[in-house]
Amino acid sequence: MKNTVNISLDDVKISALRMYLSEKKTSLDEQLTRYAEQLYGKIVPQNVRDFIDMTEKQQDAKRLKTAHTKPTE
Repeated sequence: MKNTVNISLDDVKISALRMYLSEKKTSLDEQLTRYAEQLYGKIVPQNVRDFIDMTEKQQDAKRLKTAHTKPTE
């Protein structure tokens, strides 16, 4: 599941960011997501990140197994 984070910044600053980021063939959303991932890697301890990764892999495996065992109608 993904969440949305809201930030506050002056309209003119956001407009300037979007304009210059588009020149670099990227977007504000892409850059903020990248920075959030970097912050996550910097702040959350490695053992917690490993646990989260293991949990996600188990959930993905369960989803795949469920998708393969559903009867077709």
